[in-house]
Amino acid sequence: MRFDSPMPSPPFPSPDNAVLRLIVGNAIESVRSGGASVEEAILHAAVHGWYEGHIQGEDECPGCDFRGGLPKNTRRG
Repeated sequence: MRFDSPMPSPPFPSPDNAVLRLIVGNAIESVRSGGASVEEAILHAAVHGWYEGHIQGEDECPGCDFRGGLPKNTRRG
């Protein structure tokens, strides 16, 4: 896996995204403090990381739709 290649569009947030860093940091802390199992922390971080990527993608491409590039509110078929 290469970490220096460009990230794709949502649902993957930029690796330097401040909210993503906070999500990952909170997951690590919750495991260290005993507030969550490793599995729970990973699931929480994955869900919230995906959502943050979705938000970032909407900010970068207003009107784009992740699954096909159709403008929002356009019928698919």
